[in-house]
Amino acid sequence: MVTMRIVVFGAGGVGGYFGGRLVEAGHDVVFVARGGHLDALRNTGISITSPRGPFAGKVQATSDPKTIGGADLILMATKAWQVREAAAAVQPAVDSHTTVLPLQNGVEAAEHIAEVLGAERVIGGLCRILSQVTAPGEILHVGADPTIVFGELDRSSSARCREIRDALSEAPGMQVEIADDIHVALWQKLLLMAPTSGLSSVTRAPLGVLRSLPETRELLQRAMEEVVRLAHACKVAVDPNAVAATLSFIDTLPPESTPSMHRDILEGRPSELESQTGGVARLGRTHDVDVPVNTFLYLALLPLELAARGKITFAT
Repeated sequence: MVTMRIVVFGAGGVGGYFGGRLVEAGHDVVFVARGGHLDALRNTGISITSPRGPFAGKVQATSDPKTIGGADLILMATKAWQVREAAAAVQPAVDSHTTVLPLQNGVEAAEHIAEVLGAERVIGGLCRILSQVTAPGEILHVGADPTIVFGELDRSSSARCREIRDALSEAPGMQVEIADDIHVALWQKLLLMAPTSGLSSVTRAPLGVLRSLPETRELLQRAMEEVVRLAHACKVAVDPNAVAATLSFIDTLPPESTPSMHRDILEGRPSELESQTGGVARLGRTHDVDVPVNTFLYLALLPLELAARGKITFAT
């Protein structure tokens, strides 16, 4: 096994799970976190509860990337709207051989990181998992096979992607894939996340309800079809059959599942609205593609998002 020096920037449900599994595999992992979560990671370590098996162990954690030194790999696991700020903050851990792998929802995270750290440092990436922090230092994985997918943004085959795949594949409780075309993979995930996050947030309903009611299932399908049309306008060859495949995947998830955007909005926190549902609406305008369902969901949620960010105030 090749041991890597890995920085996990953001130790929430995503970063906490994958970072913990990489610690379990024996990699040299440092979490960048803050607040009570940071204190728990430093003092008691991390605890993962998962259908793929539990893990608990001591970990390295800091709030200051300047103390880390050069990393082989940086897993960017913040919320999508925090990416530019996180890229600037983690710069002290980037040296000539560092690769940055973003795991955010949406299709623009790698571009935002490249603007700060340089395109040569970044590969495209995404993850599949339903997980959340249940208490400081405690991660609950509730659904979906934990998977990291990545690839070069120019769609080439590279030695660094193969090295990362081989190293990360040693970790238990997770799968690792190199995408044939990371742009297709990113848009296929947006096809899942934007419609489910938007509709779940508007209705306050879990996925089991959305998929079982004919009316909301039809709305999901229409919103997904809009994303496919938009992907084609962006020169990304998403298979139209991905809509049916995505609906079938949603049918396999625990009925009580909710997207993280739903939970953030429900609890009055800033969310990934602008990169998910809002991203579809914005790119639709840019490319002159009509996306009425996604646009309605975005506009319906915008007042709550602005309130969460302190830009407007109203009674709820």
